[in-house]
Amino acid sequence: MDKIDLTQSHDVIGAYKSQDYSKVREKYQDEGTKYAFSVLDEKQIAGYLMKLACFRHVQDLRRIDECNDFEYYYDLKKVNSILEFAKLCPDVNARHPLPLMPWQKFILAELNGWQDQFNDDRFIEAEVSVARKQGKTYFAGIDLAYSYLIEGYGLSNQDFLAAANTTDQIDKLFGYTAFMIEYLIKNNPVFKKIQKDEKILIQEKIIKTKRSINNRFVRISNESGKFDGYHFMKAIYDEAGDEKAGKYTSRIATGQTDVPHHQFIKISTAYEFIGTEFYNDIKRLIESMEKDYDRANDDQLCLVWAQDSENEAFKPDTWEKSNPLITFSENKDKNIQSIIKLRNSLENKGKMAEFQNKTMNIYLQTKKDSYLKLADVESAIVPDFDIHGREVYIGFDYSLASDNTAFGFAFPYFDERNQPKFHLLQHSFIPWNHAGSIEAKEKQDGINYRELEKKGFCTITSHLQGLINVDQVYKWLLNFVEENELKVIYFGYDRYGSYQVKNLTESLLANQPSWLVQDLRQITSVLSDPTKFLQEIFVTHKVSRLDDAVLEKALLNAVIKADKIGIQVDKDKATMKIDVVDALINALAQGMHHFDNNSNFNSESERLKRMSADELEAWYKEKGLI
Repeated sequence: MDKIDLTQSHDVIGAYKSQDYSKVREKYQDEGTKYAFSVLDEKQIAGYLMKLACFRHVQDLRRIDECNDFEYYYDLKKVNSILEFAKLCPDVNARHPLPLMPWQKFILAELNGWQDQFNDDRFIEAEVSVARKQGKTYFAGIDLAYSYLIEGYGLSNQDFLAAANTTDQIDKLFGYTAFMIEYLIKNNPVFKKIQKDEKILIQEKIIKTKRSINNRFVRISNESGKFDGYHFMKAIYDEAGDEKAGKYTSRIATGQTDVPHHQFIKISTAYEFIGTEFYNDIKRLIESMEKDYDRANDDQLCLVWAQDSENEAFKPDTWEKSNPLITFSENKDKNIQSIIKLRNSLENKGKMAEFQNKTMNIYLQTKKDSYLKLADVESAIVPDFDIHGREVYIGFDYSLASDNTAFGFAFPYFDERNQPKFHLLQHSFIPWNHAGSIEAKEKQDGINYRELEKKGFCTITSHLQGLINVDQVYKWLLNFVEENELKVIYFGYDRYGSYQVKNLTESLLANQPSWLVQDLRQITSVLSDPTKFLQEIFVTHKVSRLDDAVLEKALLNAVIKADKIGIQVDKDKATMKIDVVDALINALAQGMHHFDNNSNFNSESERLKRMSADELEAWYKEKGLI
């Protein structure tokens, strides 16, 4: 198969049209595959993330026949089984079965149709996200009921879970599923027999079989955290996008390891904060789908119905991207008008971001004290940037045991339109002493440092006790500058509380006489202007950066702390890393003046000092001096 990489072009439809799927169309006539083709043939309105998921589906169907190392297959019998079962399940409000829409069939087909070489479910984990009031709990209830009644039938000691952050949230999912199971037992002879054989008992907080079989469907909230001791065949976590949700999810997943047909499904609408486990998982899986050739995370599923832009909040004809229920039968016009009224109401109250977040299913950084918005941080990404031989301002933020140690690099340049900009780069050194291990450190910070180390964005400390090794930091900096032949204009740092920083900076002063090395007092009067400047270049799009998760997370973790003099950045929690932001602000304490003609750093005499011999010769020729 052709190597397809969508990380830069994001042209899913272009990639789709470049391939031949005639055999796939002929072989797979199921409802799930039909939906995927309707999206890719642009007959069905869908956002970028849904196009990605559909492209992954049809590409994997090709792999079944074309790739000998592909370990999965698509079981049409299982697809038919779950969809036939869904036809019997009642809608809780209507009190009788309702026909599923194509997108709902696609979810159930993806979750249940894909199998591995051992005839177990391929997707052991799934992230499913759709806007508010789109029936997330309905499809989740169907899937749980199917797993309990069909997949669990004939087995013993199987656990099934409905989980959520609070008791109120969990009551809805558990109640939906319990109602479906009870309805099926009362109205269908097949399930009456299952109930009789296994003596299924439906109670307020548990559904269970007779003691000799001991299958249990339980409800557990994050508030209780009592997930230990269970080994769930099927676990569904509602509202998994909440920042509290990640606290116990590892307990659920680790208890499933040896359970046949096990799945952990997380469902949620977008939340107003990012950096959560759910958000990070979606980001990671998007990259995996874009790297179609790489096949990373092949056992994890990501289905996201979301708008592609905040501006689409004013384009009702696109709302089906995030609100797939909007086209349901004759209610389409009514549904659209209802959403328009909600949008107008929230806009009048100054809560437009809330509408975009919950109703358009777009992740935003919407906390009132957020330093930067997600859209501004993401829009700065460029595929590459040549730093070789460039002038650079360097900032340094040191920590020993818990926080990361970071270098921030600000490269001034002119873009293709001759507009002044800064390219920002960082490199962090990762201690793990306080966390206990690098694995625990990654979980605590929500960053895969080991993978990012391979990409050159960080270095996991070489210290045996997991502390920062200042010699390693110093040598890395000098090697980085030398290898890239950087012209260091300025090195700004915070000396606070560390003799190691003193040793490092004194070494720089002794061995790098051309560098201006400056100790910056970490007070508002010194840092307010560069803090505002860093914020401004993101908002005005006068900045570029690589797709670096360490840098992105730091920028989005930062919040504003204001006093009578000005602003500084801070963080909400100790585990939120903003070391990179501090380092960049230190770099920009002088870098912000680079394009200012009145600045000492940009005066002609200073620029001449920084020129190489070739640059000086060119300058003399330009001035007619030689």
